[in-house]
Amino acid sequence: MSYNEDSNAGKILIAALAGAGAGIIAGILLAPDKGSATRENWKGVASKYSGQLGEQASKLGADLESKFKGYVEKLEDLGVTLPGSSLNIKGNWDEIKGKLKAQYAQLTDEDLTYAEGKGDELVGKLQEKLGKGKAEIVKLINSI
Repeated sequence: MSYNEDSNAGKILIAALAGAGAGIIAGILLAPDKGSATRENWKGVASKYSGQLGEQASKLGADLESKFKGYVEKLEDLGVTLPGSSLNIKGNWDEIKGKLKAQYAQLTDEDLTYAEGKGDELVGKLQEKLGKGKAEIVKLINSI
């Protein structure tokens, strides 16, 4: 590409931006409603679509989670990962925590702090405290 062609590309880009800016200004000036009414309309449309977007994001998240769990199970079935290598907490965590404390008296509430998405931290703490391997800890929690 020569210097002349680069110069023309820049001119075209500036012209396109100037045209878009002029169109936006003309649209605002020639709007049928007052500015406040137009802004209220835009707010209503934005809130409507933001609610729909939030619902779709929630559905997508749930769908991705179920697919991920399915893939993990398939990997376990194929022998790529060991069965029970993924933490799968069933039921109320407080009940599980109580059973673990009853079974292992040395565990404290701090050791058994679980937050969604922080399963690896929990498993790491329990490995240190109980002196067991990750697979054993995961299997223990999944079996309760």
